[in-house]
Amino acid sequence: MKIKEIIDALEHFAPLPLQDSFDNAGLQTGLTGTEATGALLCLDVTEAVLDEAISQGINFIIAHHPLLFHPLKALTGRTEVERCVMRAIRNDIAIYASHTNLDNAEGGVNYKIAEIIGLTDVHILSPRENKPETGAGVIGRLKEPEEETEFLLRLKKLFNASCLMYNNRLQKREVHTIALCGGAGAFLIPQAIQAGADVFVTGEIKYHEFQGHANDILLASLGHFESEQYTVDLLESVIHNAFPQLLVRKTQINTNPIKYM
Repeated sequence: MKIKEIIDALEHFAPLPLQDSFDNAGLQTGLTGTEATGALLCLDVTEAVLDEAISQGINFIIAHHPLLFHPLKALTGRTEVERCVMRAIRNDIAIYASHTNLDNAEGGVNYKIAEIIGLTDVHILSPRENKPETGAGVIGRLKEPEEETEFLLRLKKLFNASCLMYNNRLQKREVHTIALCGGAGAFLIPQAIQAGADVFVTGEIKYHEFQGHANDILLASLGHFESEQYTVDLLESVIHNAFPQLLVRKTQINTNPIKYM
């Protein structure tokens, strides 16, 4: 099938109009009329991911984070983004990003995170006015309440987080209602508190965003990459359901730009 058909399936699940105004989801490089030799799934497009696609004869890369997030003023190979664009064009590789539209979609990234944690009765935390089944973050309940420390330790293990940050609030009490948002979701802390969540889980929380909530909610920050790593499984499921015969592979490259000592 053609690359356009795969894109149509992706956008049926996560329409581009769902993306946030700052975003640049959609086709990044390539021609949609080309026959797809396969699809390689990743969070981030890097030179190593392109090498992987080339070595496997795959001409379509589907990423969560847009390669072209900021406008390019030149193509000289000075930056990794420029080199990736040049290499993709040179090797006839199409690159597509499903970003905040996939975050905001019904059944999208945040629903996948909720599934990994084991939440039930999951629904959008901050719904869109015109389409309330879509929006930012989700909230749900654990099947059985867990003690705070036990929940955090299980969370750390589930997402293979080298470092989990939380606010100083552990009181050996039980938590039941969990709100969450993959990636940089700290902007939803007020909504999580208002919704009565015991815990808010996200990928990034800044220093001052941790302050002032010790009596309101338990905050847990997993790391951006760690929180969204299962996005590739979601993409695989969407594509496989539409095109079960298509070669689909998940990258073997760890594209997390943050290293831990």
